[in-house]
Amino acid sequence: MAHRITLIPGDGVGPEVAEAARRCIEATGAKIEWEEVIAGQDAQVKFGELLPKNVLDSVKKNKVALKGPIITPIGEGFRSVNVAIRQALDLYACVRPAKSYPGVKSPYQDIDLVIIRENSEDLYAGIEFEEARPETKELISQIEKFSNKKIRPDSGISIKPISKFASERIIRFAFEYALKSKRKKITLIQKSNIMKFTDGLFLKVGRAVAKEYEGMVIFEEALVDNMAMQLVQKPRNYDVLVLPNLYGDIFSDLCAGLVGGLGVAPGANIGDDLAVFEAVHGSAPKYKGQNKVNPAAMILSGVLMLRHIKEDKAADNLENAVRAVLAEAKSVTYDLKPSRDDPSAVGTKEMADAIIDKLKK
Repeated sequence: MAHRITLIPGDGVGPEVAEAARRCIEATGAKIEWEEVIAGQDAQVKFGELLPKNVLDSVKKNKVALKGPIITPIGEGFRSVNVAIRQALDLYACVRPAKSYPGVKSPYQDIDLVIIRENSEDLYAGIEFEEARPETKELISQIEKFSNKKIRPDSGISIKPISKFASERIIRFAFEYALKSKRKKITLIQKSNIMKFTDGLFLKVGRAVAKEYEGMVIFEEALVDNMAMQLVQKPRNYDVLVLPNLYGDIFSDLCAGLVGGLGVAPGANIGDDLAVFEAVHGSAPKYKGQNKVNPAAMILSGVLMLRHIKEDKAADNLENAVRAVLAEAKSVTYDLKPSRDDPSAVGTKEMADAIIDKLKK
């Protein structure tokens, strides 16, 4: 019986890398029926909204989606469609592996880390108050009243909610993921020495949950600033990292840097019943339509998707095909060449073709 899966191409380079991933997934022999829906700029043009209801309805119906990157404006404009999808579908666990592949340039080797990022709250909850608005001034006044701390009147304000419920949910997910994946250690990352009632709560809950897994998974805790240094100095000392939302976003990019960049960084957003798989990198609109961008991260996100739907053999075969093409460093995009202007670099489609050729052998 075929798996019915929602396909969201995205915008910018999204449709190109999503199509490359789709072709590679189909080449594994896994039986997939795709239901394509659009979100982002194309949806804005066609339907007048960035995230049409039919996108969410499709994912709810099919339970699984593969999503290309969607543009997020910096400092202005609409909030992230990516975050909106995760929040609307309660995809509370963001899973981002960082794995070394031969042929990918990096000063580090043999890295195999997994970021487990809480997806639903923290500073990404989107509770913000704009500078100089009446409600912001009123909020500042109330905060000063209750905290006895002065806030400059020309401030913008963001609220950082961290709950016991969401903390326990993501930390328990991390422990269960570690057990299922036969991983040995979880490091819980926070800044509880300063933010005692938010990060402090995350840590307190983590310690309580960890007691239930004693003897099964090693548990340790680390402050976020020190952990940034530790990962650069000795990343092979770590295994699974569990973090609140903002730190998880930052550290997933840091860990991607350890293994050669966002071009090989896949991701999954998982809830109790639903899951959306997407590359960590953005939509890179300046490269749209140029058949230039590395599709590996999107294809590796497809590997995560195949494992999620229990197509383990197909997942292993596809990851091995990606690994072989990366190791050969022949049919790869410009960013994977020793020089970015290497004339032997191939395009997005051609790299996918090479991966498909490996699957056929």
